[in-house]
Amino acid sequence: MSRLTLALDVMGGDIGPRITIPASLIALEKDPMLSLLLFGDSQQILPLLENTPYPIKERLTICHCSRTINNEHGISYALRHSKGTSMRLAIEAVQKGDAQGCLSGGNTAALMGLSKILLQPLQGIQRPALISVIPTVEGEKSVMLDLGANIDCDAENLYQFALMGAIFAENILNLVYPRVALLNIGSEDIKGHKSIRDAASLLEKDTALNYVGFIEGNFLLNGKADVIVSDGFAGNVALKTLEGAAKNVISLLKGKSKNSLLKPVFSWLLTHIFKDSYLRLKRINPDEYNGASLIGLTSVVVKSHGSANIEAFSYAIADAAFQVRQQIPNKILVGLEKYQ
Repeated sequence: MSRLTLALDVMGGDIGPRITIPASLIALEKDPMLSLLLFGDSQQILPLLENTPYPIKERLTICHCSRTINNEHGISYALRHSKGTSMRLAIEAVQKGDAQGCLSGGNTAALMGLSKILLQPLQGIQRPALISVIPTVEGEKSVMLDLGANIDCDAENLYQFALMGAIFAENILNLVYPRVALLNIGSEDIKGHKSIRDAASLLEKDTALNYVGFIEGNFLLNGKADVIVSDGFAGNVALKTLEGAAKNVISLLKGKSKNSLLKPVFSWLLTHIFKDSYLRLKRINPDEYNGASLIGLTSVVVKSHGSANIEAFSYAIADAAFQVRQQIPNKILVGLEKYQ
């Protein structure tokens, strides 16, 4: 395990330092070769570090800044007024070489825009995309992109997402010749927007990719594809729908639901009719799949959910560190040359 430094926008997210600082301490405790640059308001950060042991505290550097980018800010406003904000300074730390990757739970559009400007896309990549690992009901994993960075995508964008997704899956999930599918409203060739049908034609012609066709939303967790490709609008809606449904079901299984009528009926169905699926579902920890990565850039940038809890944010930090150590941006660049 190699030494590395990550830059954290600790002000990003719905709660800010009360989540990001304890999560940082957990990540440092688990990874003795990790150091963190904490960008945010020192008056909020320092009280949360009072009882931190010295061996961990010495791997923390507080970089004070009082300005932030709010989620309510549009992309144009955020970019024009980003100077001196915790998000921008974290990205600039990577740009300057002070850190090898960065992480934020803040404004997705601003993170995408600033990263694209300051860190630059890989050669030949038109648009970076948000990608995340998702679990399957069989206990395996898939990757899905784009998850919200690009609302409108043409066929070439989707084709490039498929290329990057396949390379990401090969290196993160250790897959050989991963199966690639396009998210669509049906499996028939005539279904979907023209951009999706045109992307399918491009993928079918590329024999270096293992393209398996269209996939519908009800099969996202069934392991029918290793790489699921869509535009950012459909991908974001699909992912949040999956996450919300999973959290609600898990809450029901753990007895946290207030619906006294639904709970026993649902529990009986799962423990008697769908017992195998129930046991697999209980093993899924949604926090482990927090966040998404902006791939197609020259450096690692991870976007955590704004609503992430402490455990979930610590997983996102560990994921960013893993991608840096695996040199994912460079492997995507090399992989693009292989595929094209």
